[in-house]
Amino acid sequence: MSMEPTPSQTIGPFFHYALFTEDLSELVAPGHPDAIRVEGKIFDGAGDIVPDAMVEIWQANAAGRYNHPEDDREDVPLDENFLGFGRAPTDENGSFSFLTVKPGAVPGPDGSLQGPHILVSVFARGVLKRLATRIYFPDEEEANEHDPVLASVGDPDLRSTLVARSEGGAFRFDIHLRGEKQTVFFDV
Repeated sequence: MSMEPTPSQTIGPFFHYALFTEDLSELVAPGHPDAIRVEGKIFDGAGDIVPDAMVEIWQANAAGRYNHPEDDREDVPLDENFLGFGRAPTDENGSFSFLTVKPGAVPGPDGSLQGPHILVSVFARGVLKRLATRIYFPDEEEANEHDPVLASVGDPDLRSTLVARSEGGAFRFDIHLRGEKQTVFFDV
């Protein structure tokens, strides 16, 4: 008698078939004056690409305000045309890409400012709960230094897994699900 996993024990790979009826990878229109590209690949614990994952992002606008009712700060402009949410599948090369704007700094839990960052959720086969991480920007050294979440990652080598690198006109952020190069994930 063989035992097969039940649906409650495994997930996917159904993302490409069930969730991508529209392209949500462009948070701004091509040609937007403040557009940036964030791109990367997802790797499993063995270093192989993951061709059937899904990446979601949530971020503030360029002024540092979220398009969400709980962010009701009137001193920071809201861009009604910027939802701040995106979703992209990985392709056969494990690659994903977003066209967005660089977010502004947002208040932290203690009232201090967090460095500009993008919240990231990763869904993949074998992952029963989303994996949550952040993308910080390499040209924001001072803001990153004072970011309370980034500072909570004590090991500088681990902290570096949260900072994108500038490469070819884009911000490169590879995600390693496990292994020696594992990206820092947060328990949220």
